[in-house]
Amino acid sequence: MQVSFIVLAAGQGTRMNSDLPKVLHPLASAPLLHHALTAGQSLDPTHIVVVTGHGAEAVAKATRNFDDGVSCVVQEPQLGTAHAVAQAAPLLGDVAGEAIVLYADTPFIRPETLNAMLEARARHAVVVLGFHAKEPGRYGRLIAEGETLARITEWKDATEVERAITLCNSGVVCAEAKTLFSLIAEVGNANAAGEYYLTDIVEIARRRGLSAGVVLCDEAETLGINTRSQLAEAEAAFQARARAEALENGVTLTAPETVFFALDTHVGRDALIGPNVIFGPGVTVESGAEIKGFCHLEGCHISRGATVGPFARLRPGAELAEDVHVGNFVEIKNAILDEGVKVGHLSYIGDADVGEGTNIGAGTVTCNYDGVMKHRTRIGRHAFIGSDTMLVAPVVIGDGAMTGSGSVITEDVPAAAVALARARQVNKPDLATRLFERLRAVKASKHKDS
Repeated sequence: MQVSFIVLAAGQGTRMNSDLPKVLHPLASAPLLHHALTAGQSLDPTHIVVVTGHGAEAVAKATRNFDDGVSCVVQEPQLGTAHAVAQAAPLLGDVAGEAIVLYADTPFIRPETLNAMLEARARHAVVVLGFHAKEPGRYGRLIAEGETLARITEWKDATEVERAITLCNSGVVCAEAKTLFSLIAEVGNANAAGEYYLTDIVEIARRRGLSAGVVLCDEAETLGINTRSQLAEAEAAFQARARAEALENGVTLTAPETVFFALDTHVGRDALIGPNVIFGPGVTVESGAEIKGFCHLEGCHISRGATVGPFARLRPGAELAEDVHVGNFVEIKNAILDEGVKVGHLSYIGDADVGEGTNIGAGTVTCNYDGVMKHRTRIGRHAFIGSDTMLVAPVVIGDGAMTGSGSVITEDVPAAAVALARARQVNKPDLATRLFERLRAVKASKHKDS
């Protein structure tokens, strides 16, 4: 079955009290928009069209960061949800298959729910996603008999009897693409808000003799984000669900309530995650790896048997092979650490390739930035980098080579060689005693004068 998605992302979100478009506010280290796009992509769509408006350029850029297969159109002016969907007609009006309308500020719609809507299309020309609300408030009401939907009434236009109905409209709609745009073409704006409501297509379809139906989901799936408070509630809901899924999938979380996942975090079975670990976007942890407490990971890959932390930071481009050890207060950025590498503590390894079995001593820094450009450090297999070594890139350390502690390495080191780059030590007998006596005399003199 061919399916296309139309994601509405034009609203300003004034209640967020922010210059940032509402749909770009982060939830689980990803813009709200990406959550809707992820749900849509799970159905392998032929097209995804995002309808932008407020902050259109920034929203369009966010879609490019997500996937090159997303197209954007601009709704200007913004005259309602039906008007927003109509902006996608030039791209999808002649496309075969189904079209589903999603909302970029509704992040929790599940792929299973979208599949249920597609299945219901076998029985109805238009399918609407509904839910029973504990507090219906200002939601639109679904006027239905069983699975058959007669019409949708917006709260502003509803009677007191209709407002007592708890079956509410999520806004998510599924129909054949050509049918959807044909129905929208007949939508008017003779209502209390003077807007073109997407919900009116149900009544228009019924007048044409087409059937409309309802698919129900849990109210939690339909949570929309309109305020910072709701965003915080959504973050808590996402993290609770992500932690439960990780535990169910065989991941050990020693303090689950302190671990924070991103939208695209992948952790394998039998991995061990300590307390206060934060996952940014783009992290994969393979089975059997261990992340100790207080680590921050982003854009990195950690292989089976590797250990990280505590208090380590892995930045984008960090690739840890099997049985690598990255210890406390170590930062890795855009670096590949081959099997069995050890970086025990207090080191920065950036823009580097480190061969298997190499040991990086405490306080080692790859000096990768010259103020204008980044340069790469290459360390061979089974090398030993002494503590407090400064590796001034670009530089190559050969297989089995060694650097002396406290060295500043500015030239390549051949395989199996020892590199020493520090001044020779000179001891001055009794000089310390004389220096301390002089300093104490100076201090006493200043104290007397004051």
